[in-house]
Amino acid sequence: MVEFQTSNNETKAMNNQAPDHLNRKQTESDRASAKPTGAVSGEFVTEMFDYDGRRQVTVYVPPDPPEAIVFAGDGQRISKWGRLLETADVLSTMIVGVHGLTDERLRLHEYSPGFEPERFAAHEKIFVEDVRRWTKSRFGVSLPAGRTAVLGVSAGGEMALALGLRHPDVYGAVFCASPGGGYKPPAAMRSPLPRTYLVAGAQEPFFLENARRWADALRQADGDVVMKERAGSHGSAFWREEFPLMVAWAFGR
Repeated sequence: MVEFQTSNNETKAMNNQAPDHLNRKQTESDRASAKPTGAVSGEFVTEMFDYDGRRQVTVYVPPDPPEAIVFAGDGQRISKWGRLLETADVLSTMIVGVHGLTDERLRLHEYSPGFEPERFAAHEKIFVEDVRRWTKSRFGVSLPAGRTAVLGVSAGGEMALALGLRHPDVYGAVFCASPGGGYKPPAAMRSPLPRTYLVAGAQEPFFLENARRWADALRQADGDVVMKERAGSHGSAFWREEFPLMVAWAFGR
């Protein structure tokens, strides 16, 4: 197993350029209920898991039977993006969002495998095994890898890449926005590789460089990769605006 570490320069860059990483202040989106305001045709279901002092999972259930499913970190935020899919030309898609920690250092260590391997492994188990098993039992939804993706933003992007590479039999696609620098491409890529859609903002150079590094490495390993650069800074609207495009790319229309 390859160990990954964050250098002092990388940590400084994350602190300076990414309030979403270690020194991020909570936004209104973080503090709000998982159910968004405004019209939405689907429904939201939240379950409490007996993990790490109780952990919530919020599911966006689309109005039509799901034909695709996205498992996401930072679920208190990303589950709300289901409403964006209702007006997009995409397959009916369920979002299963495992809530992230509000303590940014613990969140990073849970999402990026090189800091505290035991913490990462514990979260990996609940995310990959327990939440998927509950989703199948609760909603009767269990789709093949070709209709299943893992999604993350910032530190969660590192998690999505790590879980996608470790479990290509589960996640046929990785959706990654503005990944941090703690988890870097391994020297030897496992096969098969999940299809990967990366996006980062022109006004977040540290994260844009990380995304490009991953795109280059995956392409060199013959991976199916999309890399998009959008106008925007870390945490801005381009993350959620890209989501329907990711879903359409991975699952078709």
